Amino acid sequence: MSTRSIPKTQARLDAILNQAGEVILGKEHELRLALACLLARGHLLIEDLPGVGKTTMAQLLARLLGLGFSRIQFTSDLLPADITGVSVFERRSEEFRFHPGPIFAEVVLADEINRATPKAQSALLEAMEERQVTVEGHTRALPEPFFVIATQNPSFQVGTFPLPESQLDRFLMRIRLGYPATQEEKMLLAGEDRRRMLERLQPVISTAELGELQRLVEQVHIARSIIDYCHQILVFTRRSSRFLHGLSPRAGLALLRGARAWALLSGRDFAIPEDLQAVLPACVPHRLISGEDNAPIGHTVIAEYILEGVAVP
Repeated sequence: MSTRSIPKTQARLDAILNQAGEVILGKEHELRLALACLLARGHLLIEDLPGVGKTTMAQLLARLLGLGFSRIQFTSDLLPADITGVSVFERRSEEFRFHPGPIFAEVVLADEINRATPKAQSALLEAMEERQVTVEGHTRALPEPFFVIATQNPSFQVGTFPLPESQLDRFLMRIRLGYPATQEEKMLLAGEDRRRMLERLQPVISTAELGELQRLVEQVHIARSIIDYCHQILVFTRRSSRFLHGLSPRAGLALLRGARAWALLSGRDFAIPEDLQAVLPACVPHRLISGEDNAPIGHTVIAEYILEGVAVP
């Protein structure tokens, strides 16, 4: 990566984050994580209570990045064909014609994904991993770029189906928004309706520029010491009796992808330990299960237990 391109890149990324911060108040860190996830070509899971801005964030990112947007409302009666599409026989042409489902969009919002049955949830698996779907024996490529931003209600709410581990692992990051701070919440209550603000937003970058930024993320240098640090984290979780099983190699790759994107957002073409530490709470918790009660591990445990248990190079 040319050092001359860093200031220009930083300006574009700052413009995205600044405009996003005007719509979603007081969530700069969460917005930064979400943008890093998309720059790293990952899928994002937003888990929180209804009404804290999960759907707004998904629509916001699609608009600022100039991407086509599609929303799938997951319900208990949703079928896989409602996601991928279906072939319909047309009398005029006397042949079947494929009608693409909402999965054929650059940004797909899977809203309340854990309200659908596991059969419907599984329809996303191939799309998220292979960036293609197989319908009625035919494989169809999805748009490029392709992002899934899923929202999920807490598992204690009525009518939810826990996501299987195989599907959780498809998400590069999982974040929570939480309630806004007092001052930001008052500004939100007194301010303009967020839907109207979204309607006025114009793309900050083009699809071609987004592709360039993603390529720059891939070029961020990862030193051997950072790779060793990442590997030590994987080994630590595997040896700890606190977890039912440790992190997989794919989790390590996800951690490094997130660190690269965080470094680029910080104006650097090389990663440092702090980049890995910044994205670890978003990349790791949904991939670990407690060895005591088979329960998901929270962000606090990750920050205080894993990071304190592994020496920084």
